Amino acid sequence: MPSTAEGQINMILAPKMRAVIADDEPLSREKLRVLLERESDVQVVAECTGVEDTLNAVRSHHPDVLLLDIELEGGNGFDIVRSIPGEMPIVIFTTAYDSYALQAFEAQALDYLLKPFDQERLHRALERAKGEMMKSAKGALNDNLANLLSAARKPHAENRLIIKSGGRVVFIQMDEIDWIEAAANYVRLHVAGKNAYLFRESIGRMADKLDSSQFIRIHRSFIVNVSKIKELQPCNNGEFMVSLRNGKELPCSRFYRHALESLWKGTQ
Repeated sequence: MPSTAEGQINMILAPKMRAVIADDEPLSREKLRVLLERESDVQVVAECTGVEDTLNAVRSHHPDVLLLDIELEGGNGFDIVRSIPGEMPIVIFTTAYDSYALQAFEAQALDYLLKPFDQERLHRALERAKGEMMKSAKGALNDNLANLLSAARKPHAENRLIIKSGGRVVFIQMDEIDWIEAAANYVRLHVAGKNAYLFRESIGRMADKLDSSQFIRIHRSFIVNVSKIKELQPCNNGEFMVSLRNGKELPCSRFYRHALESLWKGTQ
C-alpha cells in the first residue's frame, strides 16, 4: 500500500481531468454525467445546455476536456469551437447523428461518440484525451529544455521580433510583449499600449523562438513575459491564475505549473 507521501505525489503527477458536459437534452446529460462519475480520475466541473453557457463555462473553468453535443440551444457545437479557438480544451463530440463526423474532425475534435455509447467507448475516448494532455505536458518540458540549451549557446538573446501581420512587416521589442495567445494556426501577440498582432505561427514554434529566461509557457494556449507578471493566485484545483501588470488575468494549467514554480523557487 503506498504511503501518504507517495499518494500525494501521485495526485500531483496525475490530477483529475476536469470535464464540461454540453448537451441540451436532460436525459443525455444525466447519462453522460453518470458515466463520467464512474471514471475515478475525471471531475465534472460544469453542465451546459446552450452555446452561451458553454462558452462561459470554458472561459471560467478552463476544463481539460469538453464533451460537446452538436445540436445545442442557440446554435451548435461548431459555433463554440470557432468562437474561442485559443482557449478550447480537448473536444470530444457526442451526438446521435453520424453525418457530422467529417466536420467534427475538420474542427480538430479528438473523438466522435455516436449516441448511445457505453462506458467502454467513453473510457477509450478519455484515455486518448489523457494521452494528448501528457504529450502536451511532455512537449512543454522538452521545449523548456531546448530553450535553455539554446539560450546557453547564444552570447546575447535577440531583443526584437520581426513578424508579418496585416500585410506589413512589424518590428517589435521583446520587452514590449505582454503575452502571446494561440489562435488555431496563428498566434496573437499582445503588445503594451498597442493593438494585438495576428500572424501565422504555431504557439509551440513561437515558444522555441523566445528566450526562456524572459518568456514562459503557462498553458497550451498562452505564453507570458515574466517581467509583466504582477502576482500569482493559487486555485483550489492545482492551477494558478496569473495576473499581469496591465490587469489581464490568464490561467496556468497544472501541466505547465512547473514553469511558474521555478520562478519563486529560484528566489528561495
